[in-house]
Amino acid sequence: MAIPHIPLTFDNADADESALELAYALNPSWKHTEGRVEVVRFTDGITNTLSKATKIWPGRTESQNDDDSILMRAYGEGTDVIIDREREMKAHTLLASMDLAPPLLARFNNGLMYKFVQGDVCTPEDLRRPEVYRQTAKLLGQWHGTLPVSAITRTPDLDVEADQRHCGVKNGKHTRPMPNIWSVMQSWISALPNGTEKERERNKLLDGELAELSERFGETPGIDGKDYIFSHTDLLAGNVIIQKPSGVELPNGQNKERPVSFIDYEYSTPGPAAFDIANHFAEWAGFDCDHGAVPTKSQRRDFLKHYVGSFRFHSISLTDTASYEIDFQKDIDQLYNQIDQFRGLPGFYWGIWALIQATISQIDFDYTTYADQRLGEYWAWKAEENGSRVVGDREMPLRERRWAEE
Repeated sequence: MAIPHIPLTFDNADADESALELAYALNPSWKHTEGRVEVVRFTDGITNTLSKATKIWPGRTESQNDDDSILMRAYGEGTDVIIDREREMKAHTLLASMDLAPPLLARFNNGLMYKFVQGDVCTPEDLRRPEVYRQTAKLLGQWHGTLPVSAITRTPDLDVEADQRHCGVKNGKHTRPMPNIWSVMQSWISALPNGTEKERERNKLLDGELAELSERFGETPGIDGKDYIFSHTDLLAGNVIIQKPSGVELPNGQNKERPVSFIDYEYSTPGPAAFDIANHFAEWAGFDCDHGAVPTKSQRRDFLKHYVGSFRFHSISLTDTASYEIDFQKDIDQLYNQIDQFRGLPGFYWGIWALIQATISQIDFDYTTYADQRLGEYWAWKAEENGSRVVGDREMPLRERRWAEE
């Protein structure tokens, strides 16, 4: 079914009025019936502007009103440089068809409208709670085990240099889906400012690092041959929603384990499962980069136990089980070791992203400092990998110390 297009543009300078106008365009009856429309603007994101519109019907509870609420996500200025909006639409449409995403309601000139998911938006502290991270692991296992990578790929152009570098071309054929996390990072490096000698040196350095990473990790084996999975690639706290039953008010402090949902799929890209999971673990630190909060060895293993169980449950049908020799511990050990190797890569990925955002974004966020912090995670990981920290007799950074804790 085609998604309706509303010929309006969200204006950040007058956000509430813009959101109200979009809500009325989608639901004209809201303007002419009893009750008011409440607009709430969320500020957790650092790429887009997210607003919620709710019709406050007389006599209904908050949960009942939220059943009809809509979310409006207006794209950040210039973000088409770093986000493929067509791929995002394909991802969201597929996920909605499988009840893994809220239904898309409409598109507008610079964003999307979709159904509000009732629940509690996670904080970084929430991500670290066992009752939350185990549910996150289960849902991520379902994603990786069932979602077809083909839904967000294209046929690579082997005549294009960037594709040749990151397709894993062998005997005239590509061994990796396109795009993938390596080709995305390549496009981001290509979009960085290149006008000064300092910028050119930086870009050359990043390009060389990416070539090494792509060569080293691009053929990382996945469970049951799924080397590249449908990766969310942005499982930060604000994109994990702890569900609550529609129409049910849960008391404050409710700690009962509840399912989670994932939102915002604009960075969904084929990639190794180890990258997606390592990236989520990095987000335990939050935007403040609290490196003392990344998961310890025991937390990572507990997460993977629930992830692998879910992956296996969803990826292998009952008729297929006879053809697989399932060894859960082997799967956990394989992923555990791969994630350990991948732990520095999310810092590289988001560090490049932040360097671009520092030049285009109108959102009030210190992207330059954030880029330094995230790239610092990568350089610290590399110093551990090549032994240069030990040779230089430097103290192990907090993030690396925390990662090594039992």
